[in-house]
Amino acid sequence: MSPHITPLTDPAHGAHSRRLAWLASDADSIPVGTAFLRLFDGGQEHLAELTLHVHPVERRQGVGSRLLDTAVAAARDNARRCVVAQAEAGSPGNSFLSARGFRKVLTLRFARLPLADVDTTALAEIIERPHSGYRLASWQGTVPDDLAQTFAASRRAMDDMPMDDTDYGTVAWDVDRVRAAAKAVEDRGDQLHTVVAIDTSDDSITGFTELVVPGNGKGDGQHYGTGVLPEHRGHGLGRWMKAEAIRQAHGHYPDLGGLLTDTADSNTHMRHISDSLGYVPTHTTLQYQLDL
Repeated sequence: MSPHITPLTDPAHGAHSRRLAWLASDADSIPVGTAFLRLFDGGQEHLAELTLHVHPVERRQGVGSRLLDTAVAAARDNARRCVVAQAEAGSPGNSFLSARGFRKVLTLRFARLPLADVDTTALAEIIERPHSGYRLASWQGTVPDDLAQTFAASRRAMDDMPMDDTDYGTVAWDVDRVRAAAKAVEDRGDQLHTVVAIDTSDDSITGFTELVVPGNGKGDGQHYGTGVLPEHRGHGLGRWMKAEAIRQAHGHYPDLGGLLTDTADSNTHMRHISDSLGYVPTHTTLQYQLDL
């Protein structure tokens, strides 16, 4: 019997995106699957991101296909040009997306740094090594007012990050957006830590790295973006900043187990930085795209 699809009211709306949700249930009204479609704006009005799950015992019975058809129809109704979705390599989701017209556009490599294994002496050597013309600064939560404008401007460092064939667009950042992003992390109970490299000639931010730690200080932290403005690359700032973020996490959160990061397979420079800092590969995820 065909599953029943119920649209849900989803409170997970952000300042620059909103999310649609659906529940699939069987003839006895038992939930068997869900789909979420995030619709972006601010430079990504063409893009929708799909997250779809079907209970393992209910797979191959048309549940996923019904949810996918519903989500794709909603993407079209909202004038989206493409839908992206991720699946771990070798997983049922990988086969499902390939069979339904999605094409592979990006490979993401995931890695973890066990904080118990951190060599604090080697880390200190990286951090204390002089970087002529630059200094490090950091904060927790929302960017300080005196750095807000230059921090927002530094976000363009991510504009040319390797995304292979993904139709990702260019995210438009301003002060309101960086503050809204920090507030979203705070509202869900997590802690955002930011380390930046500053040009000492004019006190402008030239690069940044962000780390989100669970509110209770346990489990694993998650690296968000790390970027250096093109005109300041080649000075080792990315590794410098990331090393300082590791040092702070190691020192401030004794119960934190590790730090997680994901990097495009084609981003060899950032992968090299992670490898040199002790991150251990864990798994690979493939990003797929359906062009509408």
